[in-house]
Amino acid sequence: KFMGIALGALVTAIVQSSSATTVMVVGFVNAGLMNLAQAMTVIMGANIGTTATGWLVSSAEWAKALSPDTLAPLALMVGVVIMIVGKNVKKKQVASIIIGFGILFIGIGTMSDSVSPLKDSQVFRDAFVTLGQNPFLGILVGAAVTAIIQSSSASQGILLSLAASGLVPFNAAVFIIMGQNIGTCLTAMISSVGANKNAKRAALVHLSFNVIGTAFWMLVFCLARAFFSLEFLSEPASLFGIAAAHSVFNLLCMVLMLPMSGFLEKLVTRLVPEEKQTESYMELDDRFFTAPSIALE
Repeated sequence: KFMGIALGALVTAIVQSSSATTVMVVGFVNAGLMNLAQAMTVIMGANIGTTATGWLVSSAEWAKALSPDTLAPLALMVGVVIMIVGKNVKKKQVASIIIGFGILFIGIGTMSDSVSPLKDSQVFRDAFVTLGQNPFLGILVGAAVTAIIQSSSASQGILLSLAASGLVPFNAAVFIIMGQNIGTCLTAMISSVGANKNAKRAALVHLSFNVIGTAFWMLVFCLARAFFSLEFLSEPASLFGIAAAHSVFNLLCMVLMLPMSGFLEKLVTRLVPEEKQTESYMELDDRFFTAPSIALE
């Protein structure tokens, strides 16, 4: 289980998209290469790996040498050199990953600059204060934005850009982060349409894991806020604070749901019951076409 979690986290940190990881997992399950229990742990790991974006962006606060402004041109330069010099496919793929990181950093930097003038807007400040007071609104906004752009890493980048301008109070950021985890499930759910029962269950595991985890920890957070005087929650969230909150939330969800993995498997099996006639053949899954080497194998 822990190897599965580590794999999911590593792959997601590299590709910068938990949606891409879960879609791959749905494809593997649909092709009969993975079972539901294996898929479950990789999906849990994907939730942790997606927090890498936040830590990379927040490095502008705690490690200037690793900040996006420093790394973006460096990553692009190194990636382009490897792309030009590299002869084999593997080196060119590594170069694409490095260039992708560089473009990601430039994009987040551009977003931060573009929303900077909004820090003087009272309307935006009032909107985020309202989100901070109402957990359901915060979760809804986080889920909706992530579902529309189909990337929790990208929506996290938007949140970090707003936070860099001092617009987002900490309690609003927490609820938006919770919503982002639910919104990112849409891609896997769409990917499971037309797939076999096990693939549908794998996508449903992702949704169930995030919905149950969010509901439980939202309740705990609201109770803590009601019984204790947590004044820092109304203050503007720092980049480091958002990255830490995202990681802690996803780790807490894993701690909560890992012992319940058996229950989760039974739940999705009941929600998507087995057909009387099971398929006895294996097909090449369309989801693998983006990675021909995997499809061929």
